[in-house]
Amino acid sequence: MNPTHSESQTDLRPAHVAVMDTTLRDGEQTPQLAYRPAEKLHIARMLIEQVGVDRIEVASAGVSEGEREAVRRIVEWARSAGALDRIEVLGFCDGDASPRWLAGLGARRMNLLTKGSEAHCRQQLGKTPAEHFADVEASLRAAERAGVAVTGAYLEDFSRGFDAGPEYVLELTRRLLAGGVQRVFLADTLGCLAPEGVERQVRAMCAAFPAACFEFHAHDDYGLATANALAAVRAGARGVHASVNGLGERAGNARLCELVVALHDHAGVRTSVREAALEPISRVVETISGKLLADNTPIVGRDAFTQTAGIHADGDRKADLYASRLGPERFGRRRSYALGKLAGRASLEQNLDQLGIALSSEERVRLLARVVELGDQKQRVDASDLWFLINDVLGRAERPRVIREYSVTVRRGEQAEATLELELAGRRERASARAGGGYAALMAASREAAARLGLQLPALLDFRVRMGASGDSDALVETAVTFETASGPITLVGVDADQIGAAMIATEKLLQLLVVDRSSHATAATAAPPQQP
Repeated sequence: MNPTHSESQTDLRPAHVAVMDTTLRDGEQTPQLAYRPAEKLHIARMLIEQVGVDRIEVASAGVSEGEREAVRRIVEWARSAGALDRIEVLGFCDGDASPRWLAGLGARRMNLLTKGSEAHCRQQLGKTPAEHFADVEASLRAAERAGVAVTGAYLEDFSRGFDAGPEYVLELTRRLLAGGVQRVFLADTLGCLAPEGVERQVRAMCAAFPAACFEFHAHDDYGLATANALAAVRAGARGVHASVNGLGERAGNARLCELVVALHDHAGVRTSVREAALEPISRVVETISGKLLADNTPIVGRDAFTQTAGIHADGDRKADLYASRLGPERFGRRRSYALGKLAGRASLEQNLDQLGIALSSEERVRLLARVVELGDQKQRVDASDLWFLINDVLGRAERPRVIREYSVTVRRGEQAEATLELELAGRRERASARAGGGYAALMAASREAAARLGLQLPALLDFRVRMGASGDSDALVETAVTFETASGPITLVGVDADQIGAAMIATEKLLQLLVVDRSSHATAATAAPPQQP
């Protein structure tokens, strides 16, 4: 058989594609990233219970005591949850070392790492193909003795190894399948391929082993991981691998959210993943990993469903002309319309409608002119700023001063201590709190004082600081603070010479919005006609 022969372009895609998430194993190869055992357990539970991936790869055997403890905790939880067969660990061709490591922790499923290219076999291992094949078979027998199933085997550097020497790859695959391996992982380890190359190679493997289950493991060095995984599925791959937020070595792995949605929409196949859970797991991993998402990241980025051009807002307002099947509602999100120099009348109207603000045509013209002017000055304008711009431009809305004063003390080796005083309708409340950081302590004090004034602060979602790189000690700091409100996340921005000062400016905006919202509800209740008994 000629393994590169692909005259038939029959559609071989399966009806259902399995998704293995490797955030906790391959994703942890991201530079400067390490998870604590409790963090791994939290992410593992979300991936299985909420996201619904078929399997998760949680660690590499024998790496560290931290990995041992993480696997122990995950296995303990998975056993009680009936999910133990969905937990996998990477093992190596090291005789009985990897299987014993897994078995000692109660893990039952191992993915064996093998050399998928003859060059790696000879030059990295310093062994002949026959010697490596013998090591692979010995590892399979050792796993069987230990009661550990080798459910998958990686062909490392398969993509280059196949083109350089397909006979080596075919013989290794034959031996793996004969040894009882359930799935063979075709790894584009260095993200070298384009979709046509992936399709050609995967078709050849499926033709050589029609009964085998192949899964594709993509890396994103050319930004083609999702496209390559789709090509692999078209060619007959029954599973794909991904990581949350594309975490992984170099440019990372295929992004879970992009890959799953692309499979649903463009490959016409099903997965077990729940789309509404993609954004929450993305945020959790972003927070725990410390690796921030770009705002324009598809599906889960903060700007993914934000229209900026006024013409787009106009088309949406008139007939949803700029909507697509990639709608935000699928993912528990909503579309927003940016305000700035590119905003048009429709952009402003969309935001005013969402806030429930009614203005005359003349007032809208004046307000829009101010929004465009601020955008031209490179100032950030959010929907939450509209109340204050209305006050500035039209003198229509009261802008109450809520934070009267605050102080925070931070000492090395101690918790920060904060004191804050709020005022509402002539009534003042003071509170103090301690926490791990200055802003955290201020938020704790704010919650206590606000509660006494009848205001409930929403949960803090994100806190970001941006400082100019000029080296000027008097440079301004921009702090963006995001809160989870009943109508969705809201981001407020403060600018000050001090990071805490900027954050408190943003926090006061939140408090002012809460006051305005409460006042509007009170006015509506007073104006409402009495209900008939």
